[in-house]
Amino acid sequence: MNKNSLVLYKNNCAIVNEIENDKYLIKFCTQPATPTGKKAVYSEQKVREKDFILLHNGPASSLEKVLAFEDLSINSQIEEIYELLISDETTAAAPISFEELCELIRGSFSAEECWFVYSTLSQDIHFSVSSDDFKNGKIVFVPRTQQEIDSINQKKFEKEHEAEIRQAFIQRLKDKKLNLPDDAMLMGEVEAFALCKTEKSKVLQEAGFPLDIEKAHQLLIDTQIWPFTKNPYPTRFGFSFDSAKDALGAMPEEERIEVPGFAYAIDGEHSTDPDDAVGYDGEYVWVHIADPASSVAPDSVIDIAARNRGTTLYIPEGASRMLCESCLEDYALGLKQYSSALSFRLKLDENAEIQECKIFRTHVNVKRLTYKQAEEQKDSEELKPLFEIARKNLEKRTKNGAVTIQMPEVHIYVDKETKKVSVEPDEKYESNAMIQEMMLLAGEGAARFAFENQIPFPFVSQESPNFPENVPEGWAGQFAKVKCMRKRSVGITPAPHAGVGLSFYSQVTSPLRRYGDLVAHQQLRAFIKGERLIDKDEMLMRISAGDAASLAAKKASRLSDTHWKLVYLLQNPENQYEGFCIDLKGKDALFLIPSLDMQTTLQNTEDFKLNDKVLLKMSKVDIPEQKVMFSIVR
Repeated sequence: MNKNSLVLYKNNCAIVNEIENDKYLIKFCTQPATPTGKKAVYSEQKVREKDFILLHNGPASSLEKVLAFEDLSINSQIEEIYELLISDETTAAAPISFEELCELIRGSFSAEECWFVYSTLSQDIHFSVSSDDFKNGKIVFVPRTQQEIDSINQKKFEKEHEAEIRQAFIQRLKDKKLNLPDDAMLMGEVEAFALCKTEKSKVLQEAGFPLDIEKAHQLLIDTQIWPFTKNPYPTRFGFSFDSAKDALGAMPEEERIEVPGFAYAIDGEHSTDPDDAVGYDGEYVWVHIADPASSVAPDSVIDIAARNRGTTLYIPEGASRMLCESCLEDYALGLKQYSSALSFRLKLDENAEIQECKIFRTHVNVKRLTYKQAEEQKDSEELKPLFEIARKNLEKRTKNGAVTIQMPEVHIYVDKETKKVSVEPDEKYESNAMIQEMMLLAGEGAARFAFENQIPFPFVSQESPNFPENVPEGWAGQFAKVKCMRKRSVGITPAPHAGVGLSFYSQVTSPLRRYGDLVAHQQLRAFIKGERLIDKDEMLMRISAGDAASLAAKKASRLSDTHWKLVYLLQNPENQYEGFCIDLKGKDALFLIPSLDMQTTLQNTEDFKLNDKVLLKMSKVDIPEQKVMFSIVR
């Protein structure tokens, strides 16, 4: 570094006036001269060598001459050199130092020319400055590919003609004839509106479309931005299609009792997250439940994330889990030879009344069965007692006013690649009812245990329905019951649950997928271990937040199911379905289609009676509005 060398300081040109040990006194311009006659303003400052980059060793005659130099022919010379360096339109040429590039452009160049060449190169479209080298005090230029240059020019053109381009796009949108994929990016705002991520859309307003979510959805289909199979409902309700990310880690080491014999995790054939297992040892009914609460502490990051989800979101595309996918291996029951569980040991009398409920942390040997397999083995030595107890418990609940409703259920499967949809009736067995009774026993036992021990707890209750005097038979009668059922409520004060016919009830059997159950387990485990309990106010806040999120998830799931059923109808327009009249309103008749678990209204019909059967065929489907019309097959 010499006196009168030229350097780059904070992207400005500077000249070295003095060198004192490791300090350099540099002069640079802070305000250039103006055409109106204002003189340039200069400043001096002492800096270290690391603070600047050498441009030219000099000597430069003066900073004024350096800044005043100009040669407009350099632009054409730069383009010629670029064409020599670049090999083809797609392959980038090797980086080249500033000094080498200057020599190619000027042959030999003086300090006075240096700044003009550098500033021209820095602004030229053909080259970019290597940022990594620049950070290390070196000036290296990288020739851009022709594709990169075209992209820069296109962006420049778009910026200069922004108003014209947007107006042309708006006109294409009005005509519903977009240029894809180029216009897709401009439709991002409409997508955000249709997904409820924003409340407004300037694009829709400018194109004269109403700010209506369903109409925006239809517009996205009409312009081929979305396929008609697009399911927007989880996103609209704020849910991710992905499961929770934070890992629980392996099951912690703690004292557990060994439960002799086997327990049975009985689920549908599509289940991948078994979280309960049942067994009978000749004296006690055992209901074993997955134990994620052993790792999920109240108000931990994982706990708060689970509270915000409320539940695992089940949609035909798959499951978006409340707890991370990886936790199933360690916490689900029956995926390994031995499972860790929170177990409810119930002693019952001959009428299935609970005499005693005790809760333990256990190790259990769990076998997995499907409902169909359990049905085939219901007379076996291991399962027969469970079926007998379940029948007695159902009889007990029925005497207490429990309501049994049997509406159709279906399983919807969506092929991830083709989006082909299949809808299959969900076959029910007595084994389904047996497991339901075991879970109700566990919920009743847990609620009684919490009440007797004065544990703040999430109790579930439901007011009695007000059924009409004459409930019809068949599907019409089942629907009449559904209409009369009251909403369930969750609170910290126990109250009867009329729907299940129990004086005390809580849900404790699905802590892997329901936040309320997870909180219940946290509380029970704290009591068993003699640790601090969640107080009543805090418990109420948690279960309220979790329940609100859970209700949103149920809506997203229900609307997603309907969406895919409508897609199925469009994919199978010639199919015919049996429909049963379940309600009459004036001249309109409401029909249930059991094979689809769908309802449809036929208007201006006067000849139908409840439970009349007709053959129906889809006539019109509106995906965004979630509406379908059926007609009677003559």
